[in-house]
Amino acid sequence: MITWLKELDPVYQALAAGLFTWGLTALGAALVFGLLKVNRKLLDAMLGFAGGVMLAASYWSLLAPSIAVAEEQGWPSWLPAAIGFLAGGAFLWGLDQLLPHLHRGLPIESAEGPRTAWQRSVLLIIAITLHNIPEGLAVGVALGSAASGLKTASLGSAAALAIGIGLQNVPEGVAVAVPLRGEGLSRMKAWMIGQASALVEPVAAVIGAAVVVFAAPVLPFALSFAAGAMVYVVVEELVPETQQQGNDDLATLCLMLGFAVMMILDVALG
Repeated sequence: MITWLKELDPVYQALAAGLFTWGLTALGAALVFGLLKVNRKLLDAMLGFAGGVMLAASYWSLLAPSIAVAEEQGWPSWLPAAIGFLAGGAFLWGLDQLLPHLHRGLPIESAEGPRTAWQRSVLLIIAITLHNIPEGLAVGVALGSAASGLKTASLGSAAALAIGIGLQNVPEGVAVAVPLRGEGLSRMKAWMIGQASALVEPVAAVIGAAVVVFAAPVLPFALSFAAGAMVYVVVEELVPETQQQGNDDLATLCLMLGFAVMMILDVALG
């Protein structure tokens, strides 16, 4: 994968990586054609794993490089990381307030954001799309930073991030599509919603890569921005969702496993 990516322009690298992560979401969602439902323990375990991957990626692939790049550029090492991290969380919080959406497993009365008459499926798509924006952005920013020439940024680390995000997208695709099937949607419609939720990832990846390639001074801020957005999603959505049915310990152990897997990928490939 790394050898193939080296031959592409950074923006095209980001597009390819975004399509890769989207494709694994679509693959996971495709299991809806063979499954009627997912055991709740398994679902919480998968979501915990996804959260662990995102948390590890936030540090190993984004925050740590942000600090290192800031030092190379002459910034106080902590400043871009702190500003970008808080800005990323604030950005996701703002989108939460502006766009009506509904988290998985909750009744439509629990929809967040402005009141609306939109259908449940539309509100679910919006919520999942909001969740996927930081993932695509993180992949794009990492690939853009690898092309910057800075010694602290490597294509191997960016590829590890794309692989890690892709791995956790498989169970996320299952976690989106199969419950929708259980709510009465056809298999095809449940799959369409599941895969469509990740279509934003290639778009966000391209935007992230383009920003850092054409505006190199913002690189440490962009890296930490993506990290803050991902941590916001984990804490605001994934962790609470895994705590609803008494599977706290299982979800926590799987979160730690996901963290370890992503850490190993980043260190081994980076």
